[in-house]
Amino acid sequence: MSSGICFCNSQGGLFKIGENALLQMRAYVQDDPGKAEAGGVLLGRFIVDSADIVVDQVTIPMPGDKRSRHRFFREAKNHQAMIDRRWNQSKHRCNYLGGWHTHPEPNPTASKTDIRDWKRALRQNQFDSETLYFVIVGTQEVSAWEGNRHTRLIKELMSIPDQEN
Repeated sequence: MSSGICFCNSQGGLFKIGENALLQMRAYVQDDPGKAEAGGVLLGRFIVDSADIVVDQVTIPMPGDKRSRHRFFREAKNHQAMIDRRWNQSKHRCNYLGGWHTHPEPNPTASKTDIRDWKRALRQNQFDSETLYFVIVGTQEVSAWEGNRHTRLIKELMSIPDQEN
Protein backbone atom coordinates (compact mmCIF):
# COMPACT_ATOMS: atom_id res chain seq x y z
CA MET A 1 0.00 0.00 0.00
CA SER A 2 1.19 3.51 -0.78
CA SER A 3 2.66 5.57 2.02
CA GLY A 4 1.52 8.80 0.39
CA ILE A 5 2.28 10.93 -2.62
CA CYS A 6 5.11 13.44 -3.17
CA PHE A 7 5.61 16.54 -5.26
CA CYS A 8 8.66 18.79 -5.77
CA ASN A 9 8.14 22.17 -4.09
CA SER A 10 9.71 25.46 -5.20
CA GLN A 11 12.19 25.46 -2.31
CA GLY A 12 13.84 22.28 -3.61
CA GLY A 13 12.17 20.03 -1.09
CA LEU A 14 9.23 17.67 -1.04
CA PHE A 15 5.57 18.45 -0.54
CA LYS A 16 4.35 15.10 0.78
CA ILE A 17 0.78 14.07 1.43
CA GLY A 18 0.88 11.31 4.03
CA GLU A 19 -1.04 8.07 3.66
CA ASN A 20 -3.81 8.86 6.18
CA ALA A 21 -4.48 12.30 4.70
CA LEU A 22 -4.49 10.85 1.19
CA LEU A 23 -6.91 8.09 2.18
CA GLN A 24 -9.27 10.64 3.75
CA MET A 25 -9.28 12.78 0.60
CA ARG A 26 -9.66 9.80 -1.75
CA ALA A 27 -12.72 8.67 0.22
CA TYR A 28 -14.54 11.56 -1.51
CA VAL A 29 -13.48 10.79 -5.11
CA GLN A 30 -16.29 11.77 -7.47
CA ASP A 31 -16.41 8.44 -9.28
CA ASP A 32 -20.17 8.50 -9.69
CA PRO A 33 -22.38 11.23 -11.25
CA GLY A 34 -24.32 11.49 -7.98
CA LYS A 35 -21.28 12.43 -5.89
CA ALA A 36 -20.77 16.10 -5.03
CA GLU A 37 -17.45 17.93 -4.72
CA ALA A 38 -15.85 17.69 -1.30
CA GLY A 39 -12.95 19.43 0.35
CA GLY A 40 -11.26 20.80 3.42
CA VAL A 41 -7.95 22.15 4.65
CA LEU A 42 -4.46 20.64 4.73
CA LEU A 43 -2.75 20.35 8.11
CA GLY A 44 0.84 19.34 8.66
CA ARG A 45 4.47 20.08 9.43
CA PHE A 46 7.47 21.98 8.16
CA ILE A 47 10.39 19.56 8.51
CA VAL A 48 13.24 21.15 10.50
CA ASP A 49 16.49 21.78 8.61
CA SER A 50 14.94 20.93 5.24
CA ALA A 51 12.58 22.36 2.65
CA ASP A 52 10.19 19.42 3.09
CA ILE A 53 6.56 19.87 4.07
CA VAL A 54 4.31 17.00 5.14
CA VAL A 55 0.51 16.93 5.17
CA ASP A 56 -0.45 14.69 8.08
CA GLN A 57 -4.17 15.46 8.32
CA VAL A 58 -7.00 17.05 6.41
CA THR A 59 -10.39 18.31 7.39
CA ILE A 60 -13.31 16.76 5.54
CA PRO A 61 -16.71 18.25 4.65
CA MET A 62 -18.41 19.71 7.70
CA PRO A 63 -21.82 21.16 8.57
CA GLY A 64 -22.25 24.50 6.82
CA ASP A 65 -20.15 23.55 3.78
CA LYS A 66 -22.01 23.81 0.47
CA ARG A 67 -21.55 20.96 -1.99
CA SER A 68 -22.76 20.28 -5.52
CA ARG A 69 -21.44 18.27 -8.48
CA HIS A 70 -19.14 21.09 -9.67
CA ARG A 71 -18.74 23.32 -6.62
CA PHE A 72 -17.52 23.15 -3.06
CA PHE A 73 -17.72 26.05 -0.62
CA ARG A 74 -15.94 25.61 2.70
CA GLU A 75 -17.71 27.40 5.54
CA ALA A 76 -14.75 28.76 7.49
CA LYS A 77 -15.93 28.50 11.11
CA ASN A 78 -15.85 24.71 11.64
CA HIS A 79 -12.66 24.19 9.65
CA GLN A 80 -10.95 27.04 11.53
CA ALA A 81 -11.98 25.48 14.84
CA MET A 82 -10.23 22.26 13.76
CA ILE A 83 -7.12 24.18 12.67
CA ASP A 84 -7.01 25.93 16.05
CA ARG A 85 -7.59 22.67 17.96
CA ARG A 86 -4.81 20.82 16.12
CA TRP A 87 -2.43 23.82 16.52
CA ASN A 88 -2.96 23.80 20.28
CA GLN A 89 -2.92 20.00 20.69
CA SER A 90 0.36 19.78 18.76
CA LYS A 91 2.06 22.49 20.84
CA HIS A 92 2.15 24.73 17.75
CA ARG A 93 3.65 22.16 15.36
CA CYS A 94 0.58 21.32 13.26
CA ASN A 95 0.15 24.12 10.72
CA TYR A 96 -2.48 25.22 8.24
CA LEU A 97 -0.87 24.45 4.86
CA GLY A 98 -3.67 25.15 2.36
CA GLY A 99 -6.76 23.49 0.99
CA TRP A 100 -8.02 20.53 -0.99
CA HIS A 101 -11.09 19.59 -2.96
CA THR A 102 -12.27 17.05 -5.53
CA HIS A 103 -13.05 17.33 -9.22
CA PRO A 104 -15.06 14.84 -11.30
CA GLU A 105 -12.26 14.37 -13.86
CA PRO A 106 -9.47 11.77 -14.10
CA ASN A 107 -6.51 14.17 -14.14
CA PRO A 108 -7.63 17.28 -12.28
CA THR A 109 -6.90 20.76 -13.56
CA ALA A 110 -7.42 24.05 -11.77
CA SER A 111 -10.40 26.08 -12.95
CA LYS A 112 -10.46 29.87 -13.14
CA THR A 113 -12.59 29.78 -9.99
CA ASP A 114 -9.97 27.65 -8.22
CA ILE A 115 -7.15 30.06 -9.16
CA ARG A 116 -9.22 33.06 -8.04
CA ASP A 117 -10.07 31.39 -4.71
CA TRP A 118 -6.45 30.38 -4.13
CA LYS A 119 -5.20 33.91 -4.79
CA ARG A 120 -7.79 35.20 -2.31
CA ALA A 121 -6.52 32.69 0.28
CA LEU A 122 -2.93 33.89 -0.28
CA ARG A 123 -4.08 37.47 0.23
CA GLN A 124 -6.47 37.01 3.17
CA ASN A 125 -5.63 33.87 5.16
CA GLN A 126 -3.22 33.78 8.08
CA PHE A 127 -0.40 31.28 7.68
CA ASP A 128 3.18 30.83 8.85
CA SER A 129 5.08 30.32 5.59
CA GLU A 130 5.76 31.95 2.26
CA THR A 131 3.50 29.47 0.48
CA LEU A 132 0.17 27.72 0.59
CA TYR A 133 -0.57 24.42 -1.11
CA PHE A 134 -3.69 23.46 -3.01
CA VAL A 135 -4.64 19.90 -3.86
CA ILE A 136 -7.29 18.63 -6.26
CA VAL A 137 -8.26 14.97 -6.08
CA GLY A 138 -9.47 13.63 -9.41
CA THR A 139 -11.04 10.28 -10.18
CA GLN A 140 -7.60 8.80 -11.02
CA GLU A 141 -4.87 11.30 -10.16
CA VAL A 142 -4.07 13.83 -7.45
CA SER A 143 -2.62 17.19 -8.50
CA ALA A 144 -1.03 19.90 -6.35
CA TRP A 145 -0.22 23.58 -6.72
CA GLU A 146 1.88 25.99 -4.69
CA GLY A 147 0.97 29.64 -4.23
CA ASN A 148 3.40 32.37 -3.21
CA ARG A 149 2.26 34.79 -0.49
CA HIS A 150 4.02 37.82 -2.01
CA THR A 151 3.72 37.37 -5.78
CA ARG A 152 0.42 35.45 -5.64
CA LEU A 153 1.78 33.25 -8.42
CA ILE A 154 0.27 29.77 -8.52
CA LYS A 155 2.51 26.99 -9.84
CA GLU A 156 1.51 23.40 -10.52
CA LEU A 157 3.86 20.96 -8.78
CA MET A 158 5.44 17.95 -10.42
CA SER A 159 4.55 14.60 -8.90
CA ILE A 160 7.51 12.37 -8.05
CA PRO A 161 7.80 8.78 -6.83
CA ASP A 162 7.22 8.49 -3.09
CA GLN A 163 10.45 8.88 -1.10
CA GLU A 164 11.11 6.23 1.52
CA ASN A 165 13.06 7.55 4.52
